[in-house]
Amino acid sequence: MRTVLTTLHSKFIHSSLSLPCLAAFCKEGCGEIRIREFTIHEPRESILRMLMDEDPDVVAFSVYIWNRRQTFDLIDALSVAMPGLRIVIGGPETSCAGEELFRQHPGITALIHGEGELPLRDLLRAWNQRKEPGPIPRLTRKAGAAIISGPDGPVLDPLDSLPSALLLNLVCLDHGFVYYETSRGCPFKCSFCLSAKDSQVRYYSMERVESDLLFLMQKEVAKIKLVDRSFNIHPERTRKIFQYILKHNRSSHFHFEIAAHLLDEATLSLLEQVPPDMFQFEIGIQSTLGNTLSTVDRDTDLKLAEQNILRLRKNTKVHLHLDLVAGLPGERYSDILNSIDRVLFLCPQHLQIEPLKVLPGTPLYDQAEELSLHYDPNPPYTILKTNTIDFSQLSRLNEISRLVDLLYNSHKFSTFLQILSESFGSCSAALEDLAAFWHKQGWFRFPTARQIIYDYCWTYIKLKFPDKPCRLKEALAYDYAGAERITTNRVPEFLQTELTTSEQAWIRQQVKAKTETVKGKGIKLQYFAAQFSNLPDVSSRTIILFFYLTQPGEKMKTEEQRLPDRPIDSANS
Repeated sequence: MRTVLTTLHSKFIHSSLSLPCLAAFCKEGCGEIRIREFTIHEPRESILRMLMDEDPDVVAFSVYIWNRRQTFDLIDALSVAMPGLRIVIGGPETSCAGEELFRQHPGITALIHGEGELPLRDLLRAWNQRKEPGPIPRLTRKAGAAIISGPDGPVLDPLDSLPSALLLNLVCLDHGFVYYETSRGCPFKCSFCLSAKDSQVRYYSMERVESDLLFLMQKEVAKIKLVDRSFNIHPERTRKIFQYILKHNRSSHFHFEIAAHLLDEATLSLLEQVPPDMFQFEIGIQSTLGNTLSTVDRDTDLKLAEQNILRLRKNTKVHLHLDLVAGLPGERYSDILNSIDRVLFLCPQHLQIEPLKVLPGTPLYDQAEELSLHYDPNPPYTILKTNTIDFSQLSRLNEISRLVDLLYNSHKFSTFLQILSESFGSCSAALEDLAAFWHKQGWFRFPTARQIIYDYCWTYIKLKFPDKPCRLKEALAYDYAGAERITTNRVPEFLQTELTTSEQAWIRQQVKAKTETVKGKGIKLQYFAAQFSNLPDVSSRTIILFFYLTQPGEKMKTEEQRLPDRPIDSANS
């Protein structure tokens, strides 16, 4: 018997965590197991053909919020093209589904509820022995015209009974991006999260974790994303893993989801040793409104979390990714704007503002009517309105979120955002006004290249600040010159390039000196100079010389030198 385990990723670079775990656990007594991974962007007919080329007896799909529609369309086609094929589904998006799914998609043979290793192994072993299985815990299946549902059952424990998919070479390392887990479950009860009903936290042994991590680090996998729901629940265990990585890592970048209020003194001190670009922490703030956090059962000490985040920013090189959720119960539009300002005060490298998703299987889904949560019934189940915020306000927040991603998270508009925020009194007010302008122009409709964003911001400055564009204009010009390689035949109008004779002579000297420093290193040097007089750290005429250094296989680097307080000669461009 041949079983194909498959899923559809949202991006090509992603690789599955669940499929290799299932394959490793079903290795004995289940027949031949193959893993085939695709993306939602591939033509259905192409995926269908590749699955049929495997000549499978069973195809098992892992279904997620991003691939539900495409997966069920594929299942419907596959069941017609291969009559008699047994199709198994599981994953977060179908774990809470009932018998109606079999009526909607007649090709489905079995449905796994929750964690998949035990029920899938029991099912495949029976089929491989040509036996009709009895009721299997956490599995619903068709038997002729009947539907048989197994009882609730235990999950895998201890986790070390699951063989290492890494050491069995079942994990694709080709894309440079790997998901990894050191535990399962979460002790917290956040009602919007699927882990709220999985409070039993189980851990792989430290020996297992160290073995797997060493394998990944020796393979020099570029990015390793740990999916533990709150990685630092146990500080001592957390520090041991951090210390092991610090000792053995070569070049890998690690992403952890942590609870900031659980960081203790010893862990914070240890994190000061982490070199740049090795650790990234994703920290869910979600809301700064105490009543809202209580309503969704989010147990956190917000003040302590903020203190620890500020300390991480001040004393460590850890990259901080903070999350806010828009549309939680009891939140008003103004509350979310206040949360944006409060979180931006912490100066994270990345801020993500996502609308609430009322996920089936979560406590919040069960409470939706009681809490007046109105959401899209189709994936990704996005909130549309509540009794404290309407659709129009949520749409505005989505546009603000888009600007946060384009302007703040890119780190290419920092000076412009700083001056704009000062003009409006807060960053959220500035983003709100800019978003309203973009919306009116229709600029949110399509993906936007970075150079075009600068043009949009310049149009905004000219139309919104016709009498006093100076500071914003210079801020935008400085950001642009620091991010884009400017050539003399393509200089935006918001840059001032008039230079005196002595300034040009200084520039020639600096370029000559810089050329000598990069000579023979395979670095291409280009430069551009402009005058500024009204930046946050510039109060008089200053010439800033930007050096653009490029070399094969690396991102462009920008360096600058400044010539302040020079007398104005006759200007030469």
